[in-house]
Amino acid sequence: MKILSHSILYLTSLLLIFSCQPKPVERPNIVWISSEDNSKHYMSLFDEHGVETPHIESLAQHGVVFNNAFSNAAVCSAARSTLISGCYGPRLASHYHRKIEKVPMPLGLEMFPAYLKQAGYYTTNNAKEDYNFFKSDSVWDASSKKADWSNRKDGQPFFHVYNIGTSHEGCLHFDEEKMKTHTTSTDPESCFVQPNHPQTDLFRYTAAYYRDKIQEMDQQVGEQINRLKEAGLLESTFVFYFGDHGGVLPGSKGYLAETGLHVPLVVHIPEKYKHLVDVKPGSRSNGFISFVDFGATVLNLAGISVPSQMDGLAFMGPNVSCNDLEERNETYSYADRFDEKYDMVRAIRRGNYKYVRNYQPFNFDGLMNNYRYKQLAYKQWKEEFGAGKLNEIQSYFYQAKAPEGLYDVVNDPYETNNLADNPEYNDKLLELRTALQSQGKNMPDLSFYPEYLLIQTAFDNPVEFGQNNKANIAKYIDIADLSLLPIDLAMDKLLIALESNDATERYWALNASLSFGDSALDLTELITAISEKDEALINRVRAAEFLAITQAIGPEKTITQALYASEDAAESLLILNSIVLMQDGHGFSFDLDIENLPPVVKSNKLVLERFKYLKPIKPEA
Repeated sequence: MKILSHSILYLTSLLLIFSCQPKPVERPNIVWISSEDNSKHYMSLFDEHGVETPHIESLAQHGVVFNNAFSNAAVCSAARSTLISGCYGPRLASHYHRKIEKVPMPLGLEMFPAYLKQAGYYTTNNAKEDYNFFKSDSVWDASSKKADWSNRKDGQPFFHVYNIGTSHEGCLHFDEEKMKTHTTSTDPESCFVQPNHPQTDLFRYTAAYYRDKIQEMDQQVGEQINRLKEAGLLESTFVFYFGDHGGVLPGSKGYLAETGLHVPLVVHIPEKYKHLVDVKPGSRSNGFISFVDFGATVLNLAGISVPSQMDGLAFMGPNVSCNDLEERNETYSYADRFDEKYDMVRAIRRGNYKYVRNYQPFNFDGLMNNYRYKQLAYKQWKEEFGAGKLNEIQSYFYQAKAPEGLYDVVNDPYETNNLADNPEYNDKLLELRTALQSQGKNMPDLSFYPEYLLIQTAFDNPVEFGQNNKANIAKYIDIADLSLLPIDLAMDKLLIALESNDATERYWALNASLSFGDSALDLTELITAISEKDEALINRVRAAEFLAITQAIGPEKTITQALYASEDAAESLLILNSIVLMQDGHGFSFDLDIENLPPVVKSNKLVLERFKYLKPIKPEA
């Protein structure tokens, strides 16, 4: 009897032990379908001027449409680096496109799919990466054109990224012959052309052709949805559809316009896991979300803790209420180098109002960028401006910018009416200006060092460099923002900064002086001295630009000597940007010889792009 009772007791204990064991965590599948180069403006789901996208709309029937979703950057690699890291690019130096050198992820932080993989997910990417980071082997189980969720183990949850390139910028690199022979499904004559574009047949055709590509892309979205349906997986899978940044009609991709940043986003909510989210299927959300938030959201939906080093916040999943989501009303964006073209712009939007800070307003938007100008519409825009055929709104693209802009982007979606000088909006201007200044100082924003200096001194550990130089960066921001003051209030501080022992202080004082233009003529003597003997080549160049713009003193000798003296490809590229500005914007002529550049400079692909434009190779007779 004792043996029997002991056996019963033992079996009862085992049953109790097994019944108390935690059940395996059931995790949803998550799929991202991203389409390249399209903002929300071209889909009727978001905009009255858009085309129908029935497959994307089908996701919305059992999901949520996000009316205010934004890329933090307006170009592929900078946007994708933000997505994969969950961090703001200027804090990590991951926001330059295309990369000259890669940067490491912050110490202790992985690309977010690595955390899914650790938790048992099958992680796949098909196929574009385009990260500006060094990538570890812990991120993807497979990343290629063959990578697919179907290769996982039975029952294994998966995170899958599927990239659609149909609407990429290159689709608009058609020639005049195609325009004559190819009929678009969208009628060009009735196609909306935004008010800051030339209202020409070419722009109407380009707008129609692009909308056709959006509809073709939608068909491919439908194919991916149908695969999930046929496998019986749609109702256990969160499906995100979004554009990887804004569109590619001229002045969009590569620029911090809403057409470059405001992306379509629809998230399908699976029936099996609808309890994980506090949003009603079939609804629309006005809450502001950005790419920096996407990684945190995926981890939250998967029940995985979000690393503290991430800048983003989850917008769906446990502990995110619908009310919290609707209260979010801010997004932050950044633009620096795009291929061979330099500029530095930051923007912050709160609700209806967007503040844009042009730190180098002398770099007009239409400055030559070879890849952009493969598009016929870009070429025509430049020709129409040169011929004096454009109105004031259409001409902005080829003129120096205001240092700051304020726009009511709900009532002025194409940012044609700058409210910065309107006294009625002064409180809003100061509110958003202060917010942007705080953002730059608190991150801190590494771009207040020129890129070539970051590559030389910071790329081993950009985050640590930023923290060690936080006070310096705050000082540079204050010097740059002297250009927002009346010149009489800025003058004394400009003089101090121009005579500083810190070359980067002098650099930002020169940028501010250039922003003032003729109002800063009292600085001519000091800036002339800088143009002749500053230890930093880029400061000599900036000084020469000032003298050229304000007094028509030829900059050719000073800038050419600086170019030939540089042994750093990134520094040379920045100098070449000034040469293009002086040539195209101010009519100066440079006689350059690429053979005068050191080998490490003249072999750089981006430097070669600039020379391709400045000194095109003539075909042999």
